[in-house]
Formats: sequence, C-alpha cells, structure tokens
Amino acid sequence: MIRTNVWQNLSLGPQTNHQRFDITHSGASSTLANKGMAIAALGSRVLRYGLVLVVGWIGLMKFTGYEANGIQPLVAHSPLMGWMYHFLNVRQFSAGLGVVEVAIAILIALWPWSPKTSTVGSALAVVMFLTTLSFLFSTPGWEPSLGGFPALSALPGQFLLKDVVLLGAAIWSLGESLKSVSMRPAE
Repeated sequence: MIRTNVWQNLSLGPQTNHQRFDITHSGASSTLANKGMAIAALGSRVLRYGLVLVVGWIGLMKFTGYEANGIQPLVAHSPLMGWMYHFLNVRQFSAGLGVVEVAIAILIALWPWSPKTSTVGSALAVVMFLTTLSFLFSTPGWEPSLGGFPALSALPGQFLLKDVVLLGAAIWSLGESLKSVSMRPAE
C-alpha cells in the first residue's frame, strides 16, 4: 500500500493542520491515480497546443477576404474596436489582427523553451478572448424569432460562445506558464 498526501498530489498549496488528511491507496487505486496523472498530462498538452492550433489557424484565415468580411460586422459594432475602421479598411484591419493572432499562437507554443514568453502570449490570448466575447453584447445577435435574449442566433452568438472555452484554455495556459516561470531557477 502507498500512503499519499492528497494535497501535495493535487498541488493545492500549503495546508493548515485542519486541511491536511492522508489516504491509503491500494495497488489498484494507485494504478488508477498514475493513469489519471498521465491522462491529465496528455490533456494539458492537447489543451495548450489545441489553443495554439485554433488561434494560429484563425489568425492565418484573417489574411483572406472571406474572414475579413466575416468579422466586419462584429468589429463595426464594437465600441472597443469599431474605431479602427476610421483609418484602416476591412482587409487591412483583418490582416493586422491576423499578425497579432499568429504571434500569440507562436508565443504560447514556446512554453517548453520559454515559459516567460508563453506567459505573455497567454495573457494576450486572455485579453483577445475577452474582447471577442464582448461582441456578444455589442453585435446584434439575439434571435428575435425565439424571443430575443437568451436565445442566441447562429451568427454571431453561437459562433462566439465557443470563446468561453478558449478563454478558459488561455487562462489555464497563463497559470501554467506563470507556475513554470516561478519554478525555474533565476537566469
């Protein structure tokens, strides 16, 4: 039997005497715990590089007229970004956004070599997804045939709702990067 401190395994941080408890694992539950940790490690890689893939791919799509025209109504209605169309045309703005998104994806992907760089990319991704989620409130998108709020239209509502999950992935990536930076020896 293996004796394990649950709080250390879950990395929940320091505990008081009231919070600490030990459990005893049999061989079978220890094997399950090991498999769980391996699956969680795999999940973290898929989450990080899935985020990189989605942000990078969408960023590259910003260089196409199709995507530029697709985001135009979202940007035009946004008080945070609509002003950009006063000095950039739709294609120029979209290409600039594409550069930013591809750069964010690259920064996040650099985590194994530079957690500090990944921290910057992850923080920028958090800001980016908060911005895109603001479109839910600035772009007309509540389906009137279903009575309006909270019924989302396909565009932009359901299209943007996925950004809640991407925001969660970016926040997780930011936390992991900050944790890695704090654990590395000073350079």
